[in-house]
Amino acid sequence: MQPRNMSMSGVVDLAALKAAGEAKQKAEQARAEAARTGQAPASGARLVFDVDEAGFQQDVLQRSTEVPVVIDFWAEWCEPCKQLGPLLERLAGEYAGKFVLAKIDVDANQMLFQQFGVQGIPAVFAVVAGQPIPLFQGAAPEAQIRQVLDQLVQAAEQQFGIVGAPVEPSAADEQEQAEAPVPAGPYDALLEAANQALDSGDLGGAIQAYKNVLSDDPANPEATLGLAQAELLRRVQDLDPQAVRKEAAENPADVPAQIRAADLDLVGGHVEDAFGRLVDAVKRNAGDDREAARLRLLELFEVIGVDDPRVTAARTALARVLF
Repeated sequence: MQPRNMSMSGVVDLAALKAAGEAKQKAEQARAEAARTGQAPASGARLVFDVDEAGFQQDVLQRSTEVPVVIDFWAEWCEPCKQLGPLLERLAGEYAGKFVLAKIDVDANQMLFQQFGVQGIPAVFAVVAGQPIPLFQGAAPEAQIRQVLDQLVQAAEQQFGIVGAPVEPSAADEQEQAEAPVPAGPYDALLEAANQALDSGDLGGAIQAYKNVLSDDPANPEATLGLAQAELLRRVQDLDPQAVRKEAAENPADVPAQIRAADLDLVGGHVEDAFGRLVDAVKRNAGDDREAARLRLLELFEVIGVDDPRVTAARTALARVLF
């Protein structure tokens, strides 16, 4: 059996989450300000950018693992494009990082035009976790475009746990932040107690402590990740690893068995094996079993951390089997 005092310190560093939480809070504040003013943040964030064939891999495919990328196929001679383009740019600023807008000149990038199977312009696609999704063609009404974008943002979050890109601070903001003292957060004592409970094997106490923080601050990243860790450890603490792995090997179509094995894989440090097992379960199944495997995979993403390259790769693999 797994020992009750096992620690996840080898998988992820809880202490490193404080800076990420501050960055996330700053990004959310920037988004709120952008929504209020209807303008893009005045920072160095690239919410709207031009893309060519040479930069497509990095600027669109790789970035789509962190934030939905909306693609506007346009041309200088296209009159409807001149109406749609500014509208999409304004909405990119208003949504403030929930998606980014990549503009592709079809005259200069015929290969991309052909690869996406564009029939006419303006044409708008999205790329999420490396997978292209057609959105609409022509200069659609703003209300319809907003509805499409809302659905895109919601699907990206629910299907892949992709919630958008943080707004990058300007050089002046970074300098000011480096010079300013870091205030103690209101949850520091609670989080420290929760982390200590987790490391000592008091999983029930750790879970409750993290939930207490999240009840007041649902978006707190350290509490979110700590809770995911503690719940994972509680799920595996009474499992017999040998029996679980034998059952999973003998019953590849048994989704609960694959989920238990994936939990053990992750706790044992076999991150790619855990992710691959669940992606395969999503691919093999339908209905409630498929959804259970997908949701557990998203939970394990939280344990490892959204910026980990293994999570990025697994999201892309998940997208391939879902679409």
